[in-house]
Amino acid sequence: MAEVKLGGQATAELSEAAQAELMDQCEEQFARLEKLQNEIILCEPDFCENPQQQAVNRLIATEAELKQWLTVEPELLASNSEVLLQAGKEEMLKLCSELEMVVSCHEAKRDKLRETKELEQKWLEEKKQVLIAANDHVERLQLEKGTFSEHSILQDTKLKIQKMKIYQERLMESLGDILEKHIPLPQNESSTNKKNKQLMNKVLTTPHDPYVTLDSTFWPPYVEMLLRYGIAVRHQENNFKIRLEPFC
Repeated sequence: MAEVKLGGQATAELSEAAQAELMDQCEEQFARLEKLQNEIILCEPDFCENPQQQAVNRLIATEAELKQWLTVEPELLASNSEVLLQAGKEEMLKLCSELEMVVSCHEAKRDKLRETKELEQKWLEEKKQVLIAANDHVERLQLEKGTFSEHSILQDTKLKIQKMKIYQERLMESLGDILEKHIPLPQNESSTNKKNKQLMNKVLTTPHDPYVTLDSTFWPPYVEMLLRYGIAVRHQENNFKIRLEPFC
């Protein structure tokens, strides 16, 4: 039993008389346990074929034994004060060891909670700083919006219009350079008239071959106009030849 289960060191601290008394009590208890075990074996009921009925019988026996133990008054297994004192010391030492383990666990848990608390406080402080900075930015924007007068808006609009005019002028200059380089104007009107007469004379003089071969003397915009409005058509096999469209 727990009251008489002393360790080797605790037993060595007892006197010879206390040790002898403790050994006698242990032998007496072991003999009692052996007797009870034999009685249980002899009183064990016959094998029951019904497992459910067997379980019910065991439950009834267990409940009866529990009621009996509840009515029994606990008694000390040892009457020697020296044995009881040494058993109490051992139990106190065991309890102190268990309490030290509990304290150690609680201290570790407390340190972990303290660390978590510090991290949460640091995170909260950072969020507060972000919120303060955001509020300052909003206030600054509101202040700038309030001081932005109509005169400032008008000046800004004029500046944008001036920039657009400058950009338009540069764009027109670039477009003029492109047209001058890639689509130059005809040198004189007589050249254009000659091309018109050439197309008409070709139709009249050689109706079987009315096509005229294009060269650098033909003004590209003029040729494009003739083709776009259906006045002239290209040769089906040679894009550099055109002829007048026959008019009925």
